[in-house]
Amino acid sequence: MEKISSIYTIVSVSVLSLLICGLSACSSRPNDAILQSRLPHIYPDYAGVTIPVGIAPMNFNIVEADEEDAYVEVEGSKSGNLKSTGCLAHFDVNEWHDFVAQNRGGQLLFKVYVKRSGEWYSYRPFSMYVSKYTLGEWGMTYRLVAPSYEIFSKMGIYQRNLSNFDEEAILENTQVPGMCINCHTSNRTNPDAFTFHVRGEHGATFVRYNGRDEWLKAKNEKLGGSMVYPYWHPSGRYCAFSTNDTHQMFHSTPHERIEVYDKKSDVLVYDVAHRRILTDSLISTKDWSENIPVFSPDGKSLYFVSARQQIYPEDYKKQRYNLCRISFDAATGKFGNKVDTLIDAASMGKSITWPRPSYDGRYIMYTLMDYGYFSVWHNESDLWLLDLKTGENRPLRDVNSKRSESLHNWNINSHWFFFTSRRDDGLYTRIYFSSIDDHGKVTKPFLLPQQNPLVYYRRLMYSYNTPDFTLKPVKLNARKAGEVIESDERIETRF
Repeated sequence: MEKISSIYTIVSVSVLSLLICGLSACSSRPNDAILQSRLPHIYPDYAGVTIPVGIAPMNFNIVEADEEDAYVEVEGSKSGNLKSTGCLAHFDVNEWHDFVAQNRGGQLLFKVYVKRSGEWYSYRPFSMYVSKYTLGEWGMTYRLVAPSYEIFSKMGIYQRNLSNFDEEAILENTQVPGMCINCHTSNRTNPDAFTFHVRGEHGATFVRYNGRDEWLKAKNEKLGGSMVYPYWHPSGRYCAFSTNDTHQMFHSTPHERIEVYDKKSDVLVYDVAHRRILTDSLISTKDWSENIPVFSPDGKSLYFVSARQQIYPEDYKKQRYNLCRISFDAATGKFGNKVDTLIDAASMGKSITWPRPSYDGRYIMYTLMDYGYFSVWHNESDLWLLDLKTGENRPLRDVNSKRSESLHNWNINSHWFFFTSRRDDGLYTRIYFSSIDDHGKVTKPFLLPQQNPLVYYRRLMYSYNTPDFTLKPVKLNARKAGEVIESDERIETRF
């Protein structure tokens, strides 16, 4: 905990200094500044990151000790410049967008000046690189949840405009007190097909398809559980789910908190058009736990993870998931006659979770961990990339940290992805962005921009969870949804 404590000491001092810094802000470049050989201390660490055109301003805090004032200049390698005064480097949204667009494919050079004890100091400049790849999304959706274990405190599904800092709730559990709202996703980032699950006394699975909203009965006697971890078929007619008998237990060691495991789980496909559940003995077995299904971008395959059943909770560390695939015929709703194991992680003493194919069909990104599948609680969880074209399977070393990486998703053009990580403070999951080029090279991740990042993230007592890109805002009448959830209005599912 020494590292975390030191971070909070620096941050607490810096937050206090923000109240003082810049009261008489410098409006032009300081003359005769004393040159420093190192980079400035800023939060977040945006030095060397690659950003897309259209992203919200990359504001950052200057966290040098005893700073009295600061001044920042930004020069574009192609054209333009910006400046900011005070210890929060902040930029006008419209000016930022124009400036970044002018420098697409180039770089932005940041020069930071800090005043301490009446003297001005200049630091080694750093660059941000502007990608040639567009983001192509309006924004993102995610769940915000407190790191509680036994009760559902305030939580909800939210959406954020990635071109600015606007955030709004899609649905909060203030409309459905005491219940958990989770497991949401769109079809290829388009919320015209949208689903999420509500867990609790009035459990339900919401499915939006072809202009109609339906609330499914969360549990089916034959199913044996709820429909969770959804993923849409590209046609929009089908949505894959798993059904899980989930439990949790607590560790007594100081570096581990909680373990989440399934006594059993199976994979199924819901035929949205005909309101029926499709399954097969190959993906719903007694001796194996099948979990977290995802369709291939062409819709011809269903990927999932599978682990041999163990004795729980005694042998929870022996539960190791492999990456598997079975063919799927969308015309008939039939599965293939065999399951292929793409990565035998168990033979390596590892476990795979959260497979996510890129929408161009080139890659599958997944999380690798020592055991189990609930990666958010595992510090050793890292992102890996399977190249379906070459067969290369590798860790994303330029992205991973010493803490948990998990819950990632791709944008529609498959050149951007984000993921949740606890690298910031070890306590809360935050969202980081990275890009990948045509040769598979990934860029240094950057933290989701905020107007005042230091103040925002140190005050936010919630973790980001299950993020997804969205092509446009999700439209949902939260009051009406709350009324339906509290009622018994449900559609029965059938096999």
